[in-house]
Amino acid sequence: MIHIIPKPTDTPGDNSTSMVAREITRQGGDYALIDPADIDPFATGLSDSLIWVCGLAQDEVQFEVVNALSVDNRVINSPLAIFTCASKVLTSTLLVRRGIPTPETCFTQSRETAAAFLSRHKKVVSKPVYGYDGHGIILVQSPRDLGPPPYYLQEYVPNDRDFRVFVIDGEAVGAIERVSDTLAHNIHQGGTGRPVLIDSLMADRAVAAARAVGVDYGGVDLLRRGDDYCVLEVNGTPNWHCMGVNIPGLLAEYLLEQERMGRK
Repeated sequence: MIHIIPKPTDTPGDNSTSMVAREITRQGGDYALIDPADIDPFATGLSDSLIWVCGLAQDEVQFEVVNALSVDNRVINSPLAIFTCASKVLTSTLLVRRGIPTPETCFTQSRETAAAFLSRHKKVVSKPVYGYDGHGIILVQSPRDLGPPPYYLQEYVPNDRDFRVFVIDGEAVGAIERVSDTLAHNIHQGGTGRPVLIDSLMADRAVAAARAVGVDYGGVDLLRRGDDYCVLEVNGTPNWHCMGVNIPGLLAEYLLEQERMGRK
């Protein structure tokens, strides 16, 4: 039995949870839904079970429930990995420490430090530390545009598209190119996506980034920079819009394999 924590942003027309749940059933598995907002982790009776977190609200209660459940159960992705991906600061730190190409980044409470970073790059991108779906991303070209602290800033890499690479168990299995006329190319921000082939360098960067943040599976966002790719972020509860491969089927297959291994 695979226990599923549904994605809170699912809609009838875009339901990631049900896509994978159907595949689990089709491949001969069983599943049950659990809602971290409605349970007491000390009284679930769950032990040595596999729990798949399709999504979590940005809510300390839900995170702590899943964290508690992970003590006696296998949680995919782990709470630590989900938190790491949610924090752009921690993700950027790990990418830099592992030598994975990523835009030069500044995180500070100091307006003076932020202004100095802007002065050096002339044009930077400001992002919320715990943002999602491309919300709150703005181009900063003057200290007047900085707004209130803290400041998470990255050098601006000229582009009109990005790439989302889906990684499962250390393998890049699908990718899309997302195009828009805004900074955030996310589908939720009006970007359009189409499947693309994964070249070897794209795969290398995506797999290395997924490994750096510790996800079993994830969506790795890349920008083309010269002859290379740089990693923007890793999503620990990703969507798979416009992918040309059956991501729900591959994900269900991986979860069922892990669930069987846990029973041995």
